[in-house]
Amino acid sequence: MPEKVLIIGGGLAGLAAATALAGRGLEVSLVESRNRLGGRASSFHDMASGQLVDTCQHVSMGCCTNFSHFCRVVGINRWLTPQPELYFMTPDRRITRFRADWLPAPLHLLRSFWRTHYLTRREKLSIGWALLQLRLGTPDDDRPFWEWLHSHRQTSQTISRFWAVVLTSALNESPDRIGLRYARKVFVDGFLHHRSGFEVQLPCVPLGRLYGIELREWLARHGVQVHFQHGARKILIDSDLVSGIELRNGNRLCADIYVSTVPFDRLLELLPVTIVEAYPQFCNLKKLETSPITSVHLWYRSPVLDLPHLVLVDCVGQWVFNRGSVAPGEYYVQVVVSASRQFRELTHEEIQARIVEEMSRLFSDASPSKLIRARVVMEHGATFSAVPGVDAWRPSQITPIQNLFLAGDWTATGWPATMEGAVRSGYLSAEAVLRRKGLCANILQHDL
Repeated sequence: MPEKVLIIGGGLAGLAAATALAGRGLEVSLVESRNRLGGRASSFHDMASGQLVDTCQHVSMGCCTNFSHFCRVVGINRWLTPQPELYFMTPDRRITRFRADWLPAPLHLLRSFWRTHYLTRREKLSIGWALLQLRLGTPDDDRPFWEWLHSHRQTSQTISRFWAVVLTSALNESPDRIGLRYARKVFVDGFLHHRSGFEVQLPCVPLGRLYGIELREWLARHGVQVHFQHGARKILIDSDLVSGIELRNGNRLCADIYVSTVPFDRLLELLPVTIVEAYPQFCNLKKLETSPITSVHLWYRSPVLDLPHLVLVDCVGQWVFNRGSVAPGEYYVQVVVSASRQFRELTHEEIQARIVEEMSRLFSDASPSKLIRARVVMEHGATFSAVPGVDAWRPSQITPIQNLFLAGDWTATGWPATMEGAVRSGYLSAEAVLRRKGLCANILQHDL
């Protein structure tokens, strides 16, 4: 009889683990508390319009090799639209376009960077010198990035108009709170190492559609059983082995191997307190911090912008995504604010007012009189915070419990909290499961 593997959670980490284990002589099943797949990469039905709306815009980059591999394997890569050009806009409505030219990496973006209208020539030279030092630095150095910036003569202007613009979106954290390791990874992997590493990919369908019917059909064809509305209440442990999963409805599911892919705070709730306190790998999860992200959904009576996206500089909003015409006379725009702690004491109405007012200043066709409706969504614990030394608290996919494995972007992946990190964790946990069976499987994809 094949060994049974039970995956807890249908987010990207769980889905990656399931696809990696499918067809390898195991009986794989996945339980998900909701009635959909995708986890935080989700959509909801807007009651006012009946439209499927993403909770928050999710993007990947060319350097996200494992996420790209996952999408190709399950056949959803056709729903991702590459953006070979990035658009940066300042409050005066001027736009700088970033596009790779014929020069090899790391010089492929040099011409675009030199044409940046919101940085002086001296600031560009200062940033260029700092980028060179970043590239030459040690990958494991994780001192406070704020300290590193000032030691490399970066000014408040270069920090706010360059470093923060990129890093706050990429890491969902502000530069004064992050460590050097992941700041370096964003710039080296995303912008300096490979010509296509910086290219953003946007889903051209709602996330609920992206992780919808094709994905479910792929899992079914490959023998993965998916059970929706099966929320876990407890991970039952007996003699340092998981003996089963108690569900919220009181039922119990048993398997030979268990892979938990739920968020780290949820895992702490599922595990017995005695187990958490006995093993630093679990207890250290209490030291992880989270960072919020806010998205403001706006529907206007006329088109607001003719570009697919804009990165905003010196603005409250950070990204504006053009979702196009979604209904007769309705044009949908989503504004994303990462690391949005400044909104925590505000009501949704106050957040909406700030963003609507800013949009009216940035775009002539975004006057409040043309706004049909709006919706604010704030995820208070959207990602773990990449503070200095955070990797000391991120656990391996292998646990002290012999038949329990972990996956999630918060586990030790070498990546920050991204879709790429989630998929990597699922692949790493699958490799660990297969090694337990004496099989050697190289599932993780190499970087660009």
